[in-house]
Amino acid sequence: MAEIHIQLDQDRCKGCELCVEACPRDVLAMASHINALGYQPVEVVAAERCTGCRACYVVCPDVVFTLTRAA
Repeated sequence: MAEIHIQLDQDRCKGCELCVEACPRDVLAMASHINALGYQPVEVVAAERCTGCRACYVVCPDVVFTLTRAA
């Protein structure tokens, strides 16, 4: 099975939490810091649980996610 890599651009995130709610595997959570835009962004807290379902990518209005599959 291919390994999934999830990345996000925290400096573009506005902290709407839609991705946190959409993730069925609790891969994401709100960070404790403030980003360059003045928002509390999302962070990846359990990358190993990501299945690549792309729910976070689909619901994100700011397109901060990049998901790749390593062979």
